[in-house]
Amino acid sequence: MAGQGTVGDRIRGLRVNKHMSQAQLAGPDLSDSYVSLIESGKRTPTPVVTRLLAERLGCTVEFLLHGIEPHQRVDTGLALRHAELELLHGDPALASGRFAAVIKAVDNDGAALAAQARFGQARALEAQGRTAEAVEAYERLRREAATHPERLADLPLVVALCRCYHRAGDTLRARDLGADALALASRLGLDRGDLALALAEVLAETEIDLPYVEHVLTASGAPDAADPHREILELWRASLAAAGEDSMLALVLAEDALAAGRSARAATRYVNGALRWAWLAAARPGDADLARAGELAASAAEALAHLSPETAEHARGLIVLSRVRLRAHGANTSDTSVPSVPNGLDGLDGLDGVLHGLGGAGRTDRAGLADPVDDVAALVERALGMLAGAHGTVPAMAYVTLAEIDLARSKDARPALAEAERLLDDPATSADSLADADPTAFADSLVDAGSPGRRDSAAPAASAVDREAARLWREIGDLWGRAGSPEGQRNAYLRALKIIGVAARPETSPVTARYVASGPAIPVGLGATAEPGVR
Repeated sequence: MAGQGTVGDRIRGLRVNKHMSQAQLAGPDLSDSYVSLIESGKRTPTPVVTRLLAERLGCTVEFLLHGIEPHQRVDTGLALRHAELELLHGDPALASGRFAAVIKAVDNDGAALAAQARFGQARALEAQGRTAEAVEAYERLRREAATHPERLADLPLVVALCRCYHRAGDTLRARDLGADALALASRLGLDRGDLALALAEVLAETEIDLPYVEHVLTASGAPDAADPHREILELWRASLAAAGEDSMLALVLAEDALAAGRSARAATRYVNGALRWAWLAAARPGDADLARAGELAASAAEALAHLSPETAEHARGLIVLSRVRLRAHGANTSDTSVPSVPNGLDGLDGLDGVLHGLGGAGRTDRAGLADPVDDVAALVERALGMLAGAHGTVPAMAYVTLAEIDLARSKDARPALAEAERLLDDPATSADSLADADPTAFADSLVDAGSPGRRDSAAPAASAVDREAARLWREIGDLWGRAGSPEGQRNAYLRALKIIGVAARPETSPVTARYVASGPAIPVGLGATAEPGVR
């Protein structure tokens, strides 16, 4: 087609279709050699020359520059925005079809629009959980961006690939990509905006550079969270209604709908990064700023109370907040002060307000303060009320925290730990299946008679969800040990090892099992690959 490829390709295609020579197209104003250089891509025409050539070729400047006529560009842009709205606020599968329709409509006549649509299609695949296909699509787009940087920016693709590889279990590739993205963001001084938050979110998830994550969260500030769902839907419907009568009006309304959801999307990225940072800080209290972790967890929980009230995500925020408060209390049991909270509130009074707003018990006065552990327990119970009937890592986190509370109160933590195991349990990762299913094969899989564990080369890479479950099993093992049950401790560690693909002898001691399960890497000396494991 005449619109294929570059500006030079389109000029040549139109000239040939009109049976014009280069000299005829050049006319008295240009040289035929200059036209030849433009057509070959060795020269870029100036705006004046572009208008002159467009007049002689009988097309618009828009077509020469972008390969698509203005009215087609409006219609295609509208279709692209409707696909984006479907992806962000509707059905990712339907969005994928809408993006495909845009790609088919523009063909090669609008390379930049087609590239944007392919990027949207890759994101739709990721949103559907089709991670392997999304990775392939993102990798193709990276190659296209390297060849045609005018079509796509590379950094969003690197961030997306880092996230996908991590969730698929390829942590080494994810870390390489994350480091590349971080290096570019640092050179650019990128610490604000949606892309910076997206990078911070994935770096927190992959645990690559937590100081950068905290810097972006601080620079962004606590989000002004509000649920824009109704406004978005009304603008979206109005855009669809206007599409048949006034494409430009429909385009404006679609852009307004996308803009209406921008703050909520930024808030969601902030929440994910903040909760992850706080969770990791609570896991390493000796090396972390628990006061800052408390601020981030409280601001995230407060945002979730507006964005996703009474949902599993809201519950997750409360659980992380309760975990941070419990660790802060444990770090200095003689001091009942608690982490500061956002919005200018600090000290005990500030936290009281947050706790009352989130359903915690709070305190009534400074004389005879209630045990901070009571407030933590109230937050966990509130979260469990939102998770009735749910299984998996989030409710298991709640019971792990309750077990810590029981131990802090010198109570029996075994019922809470048993419930955490029940919610987290998977027959494929049970300790019994490690030895009982095939004891001979289990023993033979070890590197040698003296090796306590190794990476099972036949085992698939652990996904991000698997690794989170493995971390919880490791923590459950720690708590069984504190509760005085070596058998429960050992079994929990073995389950953590199985999830990350490490085989261990049935007689492996709890101390050895925990060492292998802890990470940050499975020790090479134990016959494992140097792959990040459970931290």
